[in-house]
Amino acid sequence: MKIYKQQHTGDYTNYVVNRQGTLLEWLLENIPGESRNKIKATLQGRGIKVQGKIVTQYNYPLQSGMKVSVSKTKKNVTFKSRYIKIVYEDRYIIVIEKNIGILSMAAGHSSLNVKTVLDDYLQQTRQHCTAHVVHRLDRDTSGLMIYAKDIQTERLLEEDWHHIVYDRRYVAVVSGEMIDDEGTVESWLKDNRAYITYSSPVDNGGKYAVTHYHVLDRTTAYSLVEYKLETGRKNQIRVHSADIGFPVCGDIKYGNGDNPCQRLCLHAYMLCFYHPVTHQRMEFETPIPTAFRQLFK
Repeated sequence: MKIYKQQHTGDYTNYVVNRQGTLLEWLLENIPGESRNKIKATLQGRGIKVQGKIVTQYNYPLQSGMKVSVSKTKKNVTFKSRYIKIVYEDRYIIVIEKNIGILSMAAGHSSLNVKTVLDDYLQQTRQHCTAHVVHRLDRDTSGLMIYAKDIQTERLLEEDWHHIVYDRRYVAVVSGEMIDDEGTVESWLKDNRAYITYSSPVDNGGKYAVTHYHVLDRTTAYSLVEYKLETGRKNQIRVHSADIGFPVCGDIKYGNGDNPCQRLCLHAYMLCFYHPVTHQRMEFETPIPTAFRQLFK
């Protein structure tokens, strides 16, 4: 995918692509004297723009005529947080990977939450916008999330969420050896007065929930399971996993006390959606946490 160098502007060197391919492939072919690791570090350090938008996705699709800007300093605005990693950002949305131990949004006084951290970042980078919550992950669930940067984009995402998001998967370590390689759990989920979600095989006035599961690995003590959501109800995976006799490890609400990783062993590792404004397919995947994998060596 050969290109011609266009111009230097400020801290960026700009290029124009002349045939389609992926961003990492293009960078490896066309940025002279840079190793694969250095190029990946530049991507992760938010030093690459496509069509003026910061991109960190290795497999971001490039089309002929697109402008790619490469930071001369290798990094753009440094964003450092032990709880959040920015995976993708443009003028409408921001995709992040959330660590455990932080809420998606404020709850009560001075609670540590993703929205506040992102609002501080957006203010520091003078973007004149705030982060708008469109879906949530529990405090102790890690993984991928989308935030909107304006009320219009937030509404587009909320009003058409089930059509916009076409694939969302989690990975979990569950207690026990799952015998079936795959299956589906269906039930109605309803909260009691103590806000504990309970499950019923018949309509109990709650919300109908469907979870598909697929076993990735197993030992006699644990199973590594991929969950694909058809519906997104509160605590859905945790309740359904407990329903079938294999609770998520580290789950103090619905679990059995088994906690090999000293955390809730649930991670939102895949998020695929149509961009709410440009309608482009956006696909993000994060590695399965190392602590999960080590149980299956």
